[in-house]
Amino acid sequence: MINKVNKNNILPAFFVALIATACSVAPVRESSADVKDDVLAEFAQLEKSGSKEGQDWFDLAQKARTSGNLEVAAQALDRAEDLQYSAVRLGLEKTRLNIAADDSAAAVNELQGLMDAGFTSVGFITQDPDINSLEGQADYDALIEAMSVKAYPCRHQPGFHDFDFWIGEWDVAIANGTPAGTNSIQPAERGCVLIENWKNTAGGTGMSINYLDKSTDEWVQIWNAEGGSQINIRGGLTDEGMRLEGYLHTVGTGTTVPFRALWTPLPDGRVRQFFEQSNDGGKTWVPWFEGFYTRKD
Repeated sequence: MINKVNKNNILPAFFVALIATACSVAPVRESSADVKDDVLAEFAQLEKSGSKEGQDWFDLAQKARTSGNLEVAAQALDRAEDLQYSAVRLGLEKTRLNIAADDSAAAVNELQGLMDAGFTSVGFITQDPDINSLEGQADYDALIEAMSVKAYPCRHQPGFHDFDFWIGEWDVAIANGTPAGTNSIQPAERGCVLIENWKNTAGGTGMSINYLDKSTDEWVQIWNAEGGSQINIRGGLTDEGMRLEGYLHTVGTGTTVPFRALWTPLPDGRVRQFFEQSNDGGKTWVPWFEGFYTRKD
């Protein structure tokens, strides 16, 4: 409630508060009826002052809704909308207001309007306990799924799952079965990226970021290891598996050579990884690494 402060009452009020604290007197909370009266008084005062602050009306709308005064909440939102307050915040609050009024269809319609206007931050909706109380209702769930497709396109667009066969926790060995190390390949950023973390049997490490470059529709791997090997390769899925080509740069020697890689899913569930480099500008190729991935138990 907005009240003018009476300076003559400040000192007595201070002592009253001090005594109450000393006696461990619990503060008296306003009843629901008191809050509703406050809401009505605030509405009247804002209206009388001719407030042009959309935030003030929006705050009042939220307070009115939580106190159960839905009519005042609706009127305050109308005032905030007239003052061109945030369309997104208004839409979300109108959704909550419709839920409070047991009108789930109108609530979903508000969310649909937000999505149609370009709002795709589905996390704001699903993490809102008031709005997500609609979870389980068919129209709400369908809207959340449609919004998720727009919010997280890598999960749904073709091509982003071409390298999924490499995802997992792996033991890696060379062709004769001798252990070479372990590798962890995990999706990140809602399916837009695969992150590789490698550790060989001697404790050496390396990591890569792998992603579909939609500007070219090519898969890209950018690798860096503690020993200074840097790989930058790109390509895509073939009948043999994921084939990427580019170059290998070695920081220690300052050399750069053509480089190519092939990951092939095998019938027994393993994955073969075969790397080659060229020392004559791509005329001939020699093996750089061959490893066979077996999923950890």
